[in-house]
Amino acid sequence: MERRTLLKVLAASPLLATPLFGRAAPADLKGVEALQRDWKMLLAQGATVPLQTEPLKRTNEEWRKVLTPQQYNVLREEGTERPGTSPLNGEKRPGVFVCVACELPLFTSAMKYESGTGWPSFFTLIPGAFGTKRDFKLIYPRTEYHCIRCGGHHGHLFDDGPKPTGLRYCNNGVALRFIPKSGAA
Repeated sequence: MERRTLLKVLAASPLLATPLFGRAAPADLKGVEALQRDWKMLLAQGATVPLQTEPLKRTNEEWRKVLTPQQYNVLREEGTERPGTSPLNGEKRPGVFVCVACELPLFTSAMKYESGTGWPSFFTLIPGAFGTKRDFKLIYPRTEYHCIRCGGHHGHLFDDGPKPTGLRYCNNGVALRFIPKSGAA
């Protein structure tokens, strides 16, 4: 498909009824499916990212050498950063959020919204990016999610997000790296 034709199709799409890179979730599940399917449109030209099928295993010592102490605490020890401390909370440019440990694409800017929680929040994800497990650290059960490629802990999944998914992926900003569409960060 020619680029001009693709842009015309996108311009007519209901997905764009809300701002493409805005803070509002699509009005219907078809819009969410389109975001999940077409996530590479927000990837910077020439950017290379790993596949989910390329597992990354390292020892704790190897992880300590490549991650900051705060990243290690969150990703490898399932810690949580303080709310409101991540510069990614205010990130509004078009682009893709990847795992800081292994570069696996997790979310796009079109999936992000302002939840008011102090952590970057997303109403959907790039399919296949995470595995989940139950977490009882605060007594009541929560759903914790981890990068499918490196196993790094990213945050928790809640059911208080915007329609149509009703989901909130509450992510530690220190576990993410943002690649703006205009070029590598």
